[in-house]
Amino acid sequence: MANRRINSRRIKIHYSFTVEKAAEILGVHKNSVRLWIKQGLPVVEDERRPILLQGQAIRAFLDNRKAKRKCRLSAGEFYCLKCRAPKSPAGRMADYVASTPELGNLQGFCPDCETIMNRRTSLAKLDRIKGDLEVMICAGSSTPKREGSPLPQL
Repeated sequence: MANRRINSRRIKIHYSFTVEKAAEILGVHKNSVRLWIKQGLPVVEDERRPILLQGQAIRAFLDNRKAKRKCRLSAGEFYCLKCRAPKSPAGRMADYVASTPELGNLQGFCPDCETIMNRRTSLAKLDRIKGDLEVMICAGSSTPKREGSPLPQL
């Protein structure tokens, strides 16, 4: 089960855990916890076995890892899931597809892999988020289409 999110809030900060118990609570393999120790997760300084980890240290380590992976998008940028990078849509064009009267998705194509990129926004924040993109507002749920593209036409 790759790419599963780890919920650091399952760790009690005032308890100490063994490698095996921490892995069981977080739903990961014990070798993952051992890898985190090699990557800098602090252990209780004790030469004896089993290795003990403080709950507060585990939670701080996992929260720090999560914060490093986050990226803020600028105005006019979408996050391409295939490229794993923030990008401006091809042609600086996007469609706003309303799902409710207040909310909708900005949709555009990745300039590199031609995958459809989405960015959830409200109609009130559209001017701020679109930046210098040319946005066409669509009424219902639709998928952007491009002629001559390898993407399947719906």
